[in-house]
Amino acid sequence: MSHPDFAHLHVHSEYSLLDGANRIGSLVDACVKDGQKALALTDHGNMFGAIELYQAAKKAGITPVVGCEVYIARRSRFEPHSKAKGNGYHHLTLLARDDEGTRT
Repeated sequence: MSHPDFAHLHVHSEYSLLDGANRIGSLVDACVKDGQKALALTDHGNMFGAIELYQAAKKAGITPVVGCEVYIARRSRFEPHSKAKGNGYHHLTLLARDDEGTRT
């Protein structure tokens, strides 16, 4: 039976402090085992694992998708985040389309 192409586009690693425990090498190995062709890394508020993902994925023949999960405040990031005070926040997952997107 043929399976459709699939790639996880919202993945946290050990670089998402207090939120993720996946090691990038283990994530890449799991993708290879499952026959997935791509893997995104969207850690919370940082891109510390981007180079490690890129190198490990390329070595394994998988397309790396570099991204980040950011926080968007309703009014201002300088005010306390509180829905009751009208400054709640939301998550936004960003994926870089190309090299320029990783620098912007």
